[in-house]
Amino acid sequence: MLGTAAQVPTRRRNHNGYLLRWDGEGLLFDPGEGTQRQLLLAGAPVSSVTRLCLTHFHGDHCLGVPGIVQRLSLDGVAHPVPAYFPASGHEFFARLRHACIFHDLADVPEEPVAADGWVATGEFGVLEARALDHSVDAIGYRLLEPDGRRFVPKLLARHGIAGLAVGELQRTGRVESRGRTVELSEVSEPRHGQRFAFVMDTRLCDAVYALAEGADLLVIEATFLDEDADLATRYGHLTARQAARVAAECGVRRLVLTHFSQRYTDSRRFFDEAAEAFAGDIVIAEDLARIPVPRRMSPRIVG
Repeated sequence: MLGTAAQVPTRRRNHNGYLLRWDGEGLLFDPGEGTQRQLLLAGAPVSSVTRLCLTHFHGDHCLGVPGIVQRLSLDGVAHPVPAYFPASGHEFFARLRHACIFHDLADVPEEPVAADGWVATGEFGVLEARALDHSVDAIGYRLLEPDGRRFVPKLLARHGIAGLAVGELQRTGRVESRGRTVELSEVSEPRHGQRFAFVMDTRLCDAVYALAEGADLLVIEATFLDEDADLATRYGHLTARQAARVAAECGVRRLVLTHFSQRYTDSRRFFDEAAEAFAGDIVIAEDLARIPVPRRMSPRIVG
């Protein structure tokens, strides 16, 4: 959590900024002002950023882009950092990308998002985007890891498979052991791909639920408390209770609330309100906190 404030930063909360470390990927979401310094305080080099994901072009979600791009150049980061953003904001991204004079060496391919669907694929899985309901064009993101299988040690031992034979089984799907062919399915269990969802400024809409469905980790805005639900609707935001209801209905495992309005000084109130609607794991985001994706849930092996 590089920043957890809404439109106005506070003494405790920087403007937005979220770095998702996912295997070899580092997805930087919505870098607001000060994100470059927050990365330093978090001990995360800018070279760890592999993708830049913007939800919309309000300043608290994008004014850190110039600093990040210039730091990529200054540090000589050689790998490309694709940038995803609502296509209607292409002009704003161009301004941010070239906001001032610097020795521009950064490779930042532009990937404007014009429709719902996949925006990137790779070994990490699939990154998809969906249009949200804010006062300007905005999108949310979801990362889906592919399903797979993982070995069960006691089943490997039962079939006498060890050492190099395990690697062969992984590569080919079968191996000879003790005079018979052992299939991968006999010594492994399903491994369900994990899911991450990122939902910022929006009113409740179908896309919020689609993004959050089955998420192991949902990072979602909770700008207002329910007592100010009229303001949330007027300005295109969610309340803590609404975010929690989404988590409950969508089977979310860990709910992370963020993007708090400066009008509230007691963050415990967000937890209490969310807990009334969601019985699962709730985290009230704080700047520089590290929040892990929940560990995988393993099917029970019988026998």
